[in-house]
Amino acid sequence: MGIRLYFVPTLAVFFVCATYSAVSQAVPAATEGKSPWAIGAGVSGYNSDFENGQLLGGTLWIDYALTKVPSLLQGLAVEAEARDLNYGRWGTEQSNLRQDTAGGGLIYSWHHFNKFRPYAKLVEEFGNTDYGMNTAMRYNATRNFLAGGGGVEYRVMRHLWVRADYEYQSWRDFFKYTVPAGRMNPQGVTVGAVYHFTRPRLH
Repeated sequence: MGIRLYFVPTLAVFFVCATYSAVSQAVPAATEGKSPWAIGAGVSGYNSDFENGQLLGGTLWIDYALTKVPSLLQGLAVEAEARDLNYGRWGTEQSNLRQDTAGGGLIYSWHHFNKFRPYAKLVEEFGNTDYGMNTAMRYNATRNFLAGGGGVEYRVMRHLWVRADYEYQSWRDFFKYTVPAGRMNPQGVTVGAVYHFTRPRLH
């Protein structure tokens, strides 16, 4: 089946929740700062590491800032992300190659600048790959894997930030028929926008 069956419904649920939260933010300014949620989406370009080529797709982010932490950890948040890479194939990529991923982990942002917020992240994800030389020979492989990366956000409006994100994935033992079993290491960049329901705290 692949996680793509869950990607669109999940996206819809998150946006409904985001809309509800946005409505609930219509309160006096004195109460701002109590919503730790942020939601974003972007366009991704990835080297699949399956063959010598690229895939395009979409990415969804949901962040929840951890507010009750020591001052040293201010900027720490839990992030959930989902990605569907199924478009814009070029190079020698197979015509039916597809990679879907979803997971979550921790993201740490440095809030010491006025409009820029660099960040680093570490997430654990579940990945699904469809591949095959033609439609008559289609294969599927799934793996749990770790991914790390980072990027920067730039504030363009009070609540709206533009995000440029880099991620490096390590799919362990993906090529099981090699000795030793080979890893697959997709990596790529996502450019999108993130809406913080309250203005992020600046130190």
